[in-house]
Amino acid sequence: MFDNINITHDQCIDEILDTVNNISIGKISKAFLSSLSNRRLDWRSGIASFYIAKQLTKHKYLKTISGHGYDNNGQINHTSYTCGICRDLKHGIIGYSDYINEDLNVLNFERLKWGGIRHGDLLYTLFDLRMFDKENITEPTIEDITIFKNILKTIESSQINDYPSKLEQRLSGIIKSIKNERQVLMEIMACIEILKPGSYDRPTTGRHDWKFVEYWRGIDKYNKEIVKIFFCEYI
Repeated sequence: MFDNINITHDQCIDEILDTVNNISIGKISKAFLSSLSNRRLDWRSGIASFYIAKQLTKHKYLKTISGHGYDNNGQINHTSYTCGICRDLKHGIIGYSDYINEDLNVLNFERLKWGGIRHGDLLYTLFDLRMFDKENITEPTIEDITIFKNILKTIESSQINDYPSKLEQRLSGIIKSIKNERQVLMEIMACIEILKPGSYDRPTTGRHDWKFVEYWRGIDKYNKEIVKIFFCEYI
């Protein structure tokens, strides 16, 4: 469906800012809620990209070391870089100097299949917002709003030591979904700080795929102020 893309960090920033300014918070909120019953996971993705884009300001790429690769002798054989300005924003946005021959079809598949798994990467943010800007979003139904209220009630009733995996299991009875969809839903809610950790100095449980929601615990419940900002018209 899409040709491969070549784009620089600076072009990404400019186009993200131009695109997000065309999208209202009302449209974003409607899309998220409407996705809960119709399972338009691409609609659900937009709210995280919107939130991330709103943190960005116009800037040039600042080359900063993001990590090293090592050979069998412990010697550095590879160094990776990112934009230091993007990295230092909330959640640590990934911004490479150049995106060369990137396959947008992969990003689109992830967006449609799970609701996006690369939130926080500049190229995904741009692609997601571009696609979202073209959508005609329907009004949330009573069912959508009921599902969202039940999600919030489930979060609120979490035990103080519950980890994200426990919440994911409990949500299985609240929203029609498979496990991966629920995990991404939680990641999106954590990205926009509905599931906001009370502390980032907490132990984690070995191997996991969490990014934004990793340090959330049941004691944190949900962020009522963020819910009010996005969904006051419906809740």
